[in-house]
Amino acid sequence: MVAGQRVEIRAGRVVLREVLPAEAERLVDGGPRDGSWADGYPLPGTLPPARALIAQAHDGVWRPGFGMYQIVLPANGGDQPGAVIGDIGFHTAPLVGSVEIGYGIVPIHRRHGYVTEAVNALTAWALTQPGVTEVRAETEPDNVASQNVLIRAGYALVDVTAEARRYHRIGAASRG
Repeated sequence: MVAGQRVEIRAGRVVLREVLPAEAERLVDGGPRDGSWADGYPLPGTLPPARALIAQAHDGVWRPGFGMYQIVLPANGGDQPGAVIGDIGFHTAPLVGSVEIGYGIVPIHRRHGYVTEAVNALTAWALTQPGVTEVRAETEPDNVASQNVLIRAGYALVDVTAEARRYHRIGAASRG
């Protein structure tokens, strides 16, 4: 994959559209003012990964495909066609076969299954990439909605602490 080439992943009723470094800069600067974002976007958790993407690109360590994606309703569907309703992505490029994901969606679009579809699709994509054998995710102990997303997406609970619940999904090749 060449820098500047965008990854797009179809995820049931949504599309995951990779955020390129120049777009991350526009996102941090306030983004489009054309109504292409659903009310409530960007989320509080959106800007730190956008800033990290910018820094990775600046330092020459950004790996296309393993950054941030916007969750977009297709132009021909949903309550707000073509709108960015959330984001999902990787905390880092693969490390020793493992990647960690995070995600969020605007309140008005919660409880419609969009995030589960996005998590399933991004996880499946990651597990087809060379060297990736595990996808991890972490939730706060009281975030039951996010825990349910992970369980519906085929993740297994692997660790519980006072600070977090940790989940993972491993690729078929890793199961033996």
